[in-house]
Amino acid sequence: MRYVKWGFWLMLATLVFGFLHYTLPQTDIVRIVGTENRRVDIGDNSIFWSRAEVGMANSTSRDVFFINAVYPNGRTMEYRNEDTGWGWPPYFKINSFGLQTQAKEAVSTDAAPVWVALRHYGWRNQFFTIFPNAVSIKRVAGPDVTLIPWLNIVILTFLAFVLFMIRRVWLQFRERTIDPALEDVAETWDAVDARADAARDRAKGVFGSLWAWLASWRSKPRK
Repeated sequence: MRYVKWGFWLMLATLVFGFLHYTLPQTDIVRIVGTENRRVDIGDNSIFWSRAEVGMANSTSRDVFFINAVYPNGRTMEYRNEDTGWGWPPYFKINSFGLQTQAKEAVSTDAAPVWVALRHYGWRNQFFTIFPNAVSIKRVAGPDVTLIPWLNIVILTFLAFVLFMIRRVWLQFRERTIDPALEDVAETWDAVDARADAARDRAKGVFGSLWAWLASWRSKPRK
């Protein structure tokens, strides 16, 4: 039973970590090498794309902006550029056209690189055709710039505070309501056991007396 309990909490922690890792903003220092507008057929992985009503298309096939970039170590990355509207995640992004223009202006070559801090959310997975969604682009001094994720720190701190308060409320509720109820149940069972033991002792006394009476009759000599 202990392994089942730890397995449950491990699975729950994995789901929460995956949800936060996908949803919270991340910032990459990259060099943009190109932009494009591609026709995309949204299939079984539609959960990783924006809703159709956010964009201009109402079908599962629509035009999507893409931004192609390169990390300082030469590794490539591709981002989609879609509006999120009022849906989830709550980035309220409605400036995909303006962001695409910014990306085009920041296109550079290896000989004359222009480094940008590209904020996004989501994952890149080639097997499932998943792209992170670009949220903002900001030019930086170079590839070694250090950025502190203040927004993530605030959000995680707030979530930790909420979990702490929920735990305190639960502990107080258990101390004031559940534990006394369990103690009452335990005392009730103890009283039932005590009465059962007393009844068993009385029954033993009655049967013992009856058995002794019968034994006394068997031991009397016949006339």
